[in-house]
Amino acid sequence: MAENKPNYSANNIQALEGLEAVRKRPGMYIGTTDSKGLHHLVWEVVDNSIDEHLAGHCTQIDVIIHENNSITVKDDGRGIPVGMHEKLQKSALEVVMTVLHAGGKFDKDTYKVSGGLHGVGVSCVNALSTYLKAEVHREGKYYTQEYSEGKPTSQVVEQGSSEIHGTYITFQPDEKIFDTLVYRYETLAARLRELSYLNKGLKLTLTDEREKVDGAFKSEDFYSEGGLKEFVKFLDETRTPLIEEPIYVVGKEENVEVEVALQYNTSYSENIYSFVNNINTREGGTHVSGFKRAVNREFTKYGNDNGLFSKLKFSISGEDFREGLTAIVSVKVPEPQFKGQTKGELGNSEVTGIVSRAVGEALKNYLEENPKKAKVIVDKVILAATARHAARKAREMVQRKNVLTGTGLPGKLSDCSSKDPVLSEIFLVEGDSAGGTAKQGRDRNFQAILPLRGKILNVEKALEHKIYENEEIKNMFTALGVSIEEKEGERSLNTEKLRYHKIVIMCDADVDGSHISTLILTFFFRYMRPLIEQGYVYIAQPPLYQVRKGKNFVYCWNDEERQSAIDQYTGGREDVNIKVQRYKGLGEMNADQLWETTMNPEERKLRQVTIEDFLEADRVFSMLMGDEVPPRRAFIEANAKYANIDI
Repeated sequence: MAENKPNYSANNIQALEGLEAVRKRPGMYIGTTDSKGLHHLVWEVVDNSIDEHLAGHCTQIDVIIHENNSITVKDDGRGIPVGMHEKLQKSALEVVMTVLHAGGKFDKDTYKVSGGLHGVGVSCVNALSTYLKAEVHREGKYYTQEYSEGKPTSQVVEQGSSEIHGTYITFQPDEKIFDTLVYRYETLAARLRELSYLNKGLKLTLTDEREKVDGAFKSEDFYSEGGLKEFVKFLDETRTPLIEEPIYVVGKEENVEVEVALQYNTSYSENIYSFVNNINTREGGTHVSGFKRAVNREFTKYGNDNGLFSKLKFSISGEDFREGLTAIVSVKVPEPQFKGQTKGELGNSEVTGIVSRAVGEALKNYLEENPKKAKVIVDKVILAATARHAARKAREMVQRKNVLTGTGLPGKLSDCSSKDPVLSEIFLVEGDSAGGTAKQGRDRNFQAILPLRGKILNVEKALEHKIYENEEIKNMFTALGVSIEEKEGERSLNTEKLRYHKIVIMCDADVDGSHISTLILTFFFRYMRPLIEQGYVYIAQPPLYQVRKGKNFVYCWNDEERQSAIDQYTGGREDVNIKVQRYKGLGEMNADQLWETTMNPEERKLRQVTIEDFLEADRVFSMLMGDEVPPRRAFIEANAKYANIDI
């Protein structure tokens, strides 16, 4: 039987020339075309300037957000070469701007270490911009070339003489590619601050021409003399340190440079951040393995040699040495091998031993030379081990109870009929009253309801075994079907039996509701982070207002929508009777209203919880929910103008 099938021949094979592939599949090159991808463009350009600094030729980098959300990145490096490329017979500047994986960083005589080696580079930024201008100040002259969508729209033009040196890149991202073109000042500032700590002696500035402060454009300088030591202090400013000054490690072996700073604090969380050639390796890698190995080895040896662990009736685990530890592990590797395009994990096996030896030698000397400080740290380790032992018993009690009672699901849970996690969702609802309304309004086929009584335990300030004794937290663990497991001294969240792929936090739209949401998010960030990282956690958005005229009404989620609705109903007349209801609690809506505004997948507005900047998220959670009051007060005072609090 003849079938009408499309022809498949050589003519069907597309050979994308130049940067066409980048425009056709941008996600393959920058990961995403949302806000994260938009900001990634800036990092690609800044990385080139950082490479000039690492090579010893750049002392300042300026980033400017223009009023139309275009970006300029300036550096005072050597300037991109503009001479003729022998093989391609075009200017080296044009080659760098239009050819993927072209640049001096592939020549190890030019750049010994490069952060952007496996990145897509400025050519990708060019491809995804409607306009890009390169300005080069080099060898006493000034050159320019302009591009659109990755293609040159002019030749390289010598504009005249110049007494400065460096490269200026200005680009306008393509609105046809990106979901948004609006740059977040805070996102750019956080990364530039991070880079200043990782590259001591380098000055970075950020200027926002969209906003003025005291008559001048909003601007901020980032500069660090102390490098990683100052970085650790910055991260720990919301915690109480056990020792005043961070332990600092620097070493070099086989052309691999190691720089580490670590400090213990009174918190219960472990915070190890790692970088390779300034790239944040979120999943760690061999450099982190080497660091952990050294910490475990040296503290174990010191404790055993001095009889400090003799009274313990159980063994010390590796994680006990890292509770309350904030550390930055930074290495410069000439030929880094990353696992995956995202560069999330370093794979160079030789780096493990190099870092382990450097950190081990420094820790050994520190412990021997500072016995009083060493005793304080070891006491913290013993306390951590004791708490972990108690927490394990508490976890086992919860899990054993689940096994003995069948499903182990909490009695307050109103489960859904579906057993498919992909189709199922659970609402964590503030209070029994709102929980009852949600149960009546839900679609029981795929929506489960778990009411939470009041404010859950603040896990930022609680010993771990206390967490598993908290009824509301136990209910969340058992309802979700996840568990914390220990293997070879490391704990991880087992999500294989996760029962819902949408976990929706649904709280009142008032101050107490915001506080409860923050408490729940703190718990997820500290103990169920994989659920956030895998995109399972959401925050419901109940409406703030209902604007009614007679039998007609509309729901509004902010003040602008409310005013627009009022204007639409009144037509500017003052004699029209309009009723505006402000919803402060979920209980003020009946079941039908809650369904149609907040729970109905066809109409609702959900905000997915993501971790854009892990370091900043950790610092903010610690600041808002930790013991230190001054940083929290300063944060509230700085951000109070953005709050809309009902009296």
